[in-house]
Amino acid sequence: MIIEVENLKKSYGKLLALDNLNLAIEEGEVFGLLGPNGSGKTTAINCMLSLLHYDAGSIRIFGQEMTPESYDLKKDIGVVMQNVAVFPELTVEENVDYFCGLYVPDRKERKDLVNEAITFTGLDEFRKFIPKKLSGGLLRRLNIACGIAHKPKLIFLDEPTVAVDPQSRNRILEGILELNRKGSTIVYTSHYMEEVETLCSRIMIIDKGKAIATGTREELKSMIHLGKKVSFEAEEITAVQIELLKNLPGVHSVEQSGHTVHLKSDEENGILEKTLAFLKDQDIRYTNIYSEMPTLNDVFLEITGKELRD
Repeated sequence: MIIEVENLKKSYGKLLALDNLNLAIEEGEVFGLLGPNGSGKTTAINCMLSLLHYDAGSIRIFGQEMTPESYDLKKDIGVVMQNVAVFPELTVEENVDYFCGLYVPDRKERKDLVNEAITFTGLDEFRKFIPKKLSGGLLRRLNIACGIAHKPKLIFLDEPTVAVDPQSRNRILEGILELNRKGSTIVYTSHYMEEVETLCSRIMIIDKGKAIATGTREELKSMIHLGKKVSFEAEEITAVQIELLKNLPGVHSVEQSGHTVHLKSDEENGILEKTLAFLKDQDIRYTNIYSEMPTLNDVFLEITGKELRD
């Protein structure tokens, strides 16, 4: 195991931020850590990095106990936090060189690593720029270059695509997959469910400091009975017809928002046809009918009852 966390507890006064959290991450994974704001994600990461003292439990990285003095372990860890942390007076190249130099003292070796990181993040033409001359997306890429230049085996990425343009976002996501293909194990947090669903091999959902579900995308979806969703817009539909719709075989919920009706079914096949037949039988005029399978966001809401951006 790359990371082993057992019965981790952390309190801030009377607030229990982590409540016997257990976590195991294998080598080569892209592991997604999801939870609403205040769920304990950042606290857990800071404890794993030994940036926070915790009250009880144990943390092992690369099979060894992680402590503030574990410098031999930290040289193989890269950290890219949500808030951009670079020196404003240094250029792109100087920033990457500084952070790489914390782990790689040899200048010649470091020069090659810095060049590779700058090219990897698409910053070649911005080498001599200082941070205030960069766009938000380029700043994020610089943040990543500083965190991965020393070629760490384990990388923590906390919200790396927040408030970036689509081009930079795609470049960052492609870069994360490439880092993983090159052998890095990645711990990833994001508010963008589609990113987690695309990138992560396994996902843990935490809330109130506890792990409430862990598994692959498919395993998480199988934990709840969402089946398929059907949505349509109806010019007029009565309360009686909504109740009849709820009684269709396989339907477990129907919600109405204005003219839009959302139907959830335990069945993956046949529910669209049943809905169309019902609308025809009831002579309900409708538009924009479509069906879709449950997403990771549906799973999250079903398990936690919260929006991820709470």
